[in-house]
Amino acid sequence: MDDTRGRITREGIRIYEDADFGGMHAAGRVAAELLDAVAPLVQVGETTERLDAFITQMVHDRGVTSATIGYTPAGRDPYRHASCISVNHVVCHGVPGPKVLKDGDILNIDVTVIVDGWFGDTSRMYVAGTPSRKADRLIQVTHDALMKGIEAVRPGNTFGDVGHAIQAFVEANRMSVVRDFCGHGLGRVFHAPPNVLHYGRPGTGPVLEEGMFFTIEPMVNLGRPETKELADGWTAVTRDKSLSAQFEHSVGVTATGAEIFTLSPAGLFHPTYLAP
Repeated sequence: MDDTRGRITREGIRIYEDADFGGMHAAGRVAAELLDAVAPLVQVGETTERLDAFITQMVHDRGVTSATIGYTPAGRDPYRHASCISVNHVVCHGVPGPKVLKDGDILNIDVTVIVDGWFGDTSRMYVAGTPSRKADRLIQVTHDALMKGIEAVRPGNTFGDVGHAIQAFVEANRMSVVRDFCGHGLGRVFHAPPNVLHYGRPGTGPVLEEGMFFTIEPMVNLGRPETKELADGWTAVTRDKSLSAQFEHSVGVTATGAEIFTLSPAGLFHPTYLAP
């Protein structure tokens, strides 16, 4: 769907109107509710294709549209699933399949839905069974890195400020930020300017303005940041086979900071909800 609302900056970034925040909240809430609903199913012995089938059925039951089913970037075959499910050393774009979850597996589930023309895009981490101490710390650092990035969102700051906040925090914890993938603008389209890098120098890049909509979705590795794509044309993994984690929110810039469109209604965004 063409995005014709608001004005466009010289960098090609669309500035939305106050009334458009409501549409993004509605789409973001549905996406977050899908991830809330699948949480109890992430268990040892479950398969990623069954998790995806559950999400697909929920999309149908809610009467909304999956933005990923049939999504066809240039040079790739159409994607056939309502979610990407990335397990352990899979960085992103993991394709659901017969893989059985084992005790200690960590996984990111990423969904995007279209509600009344607006795109809601979010992902979060889950754990099957009990994570290792290293995995648990990776998940915490990745979550906190996302929130550090969101804290840097305010009019007058730059996208370099956002990336630097994430990078500095991650590297201070002796982990690495993936540089091969980034966040993106969205609204009434799935992907639009700007590219939201999760690393950078303060004061660089486009200036944030009230009315910008975009995702922040840092991918953090326990080892080195390099990735490689598998033969399926979708799945990206760490080159050194180290664990990877990711959290993603869709946000809008307000007069005073950031408004998060994809908050978990049930408070299940961080897997510590599993703690006794």
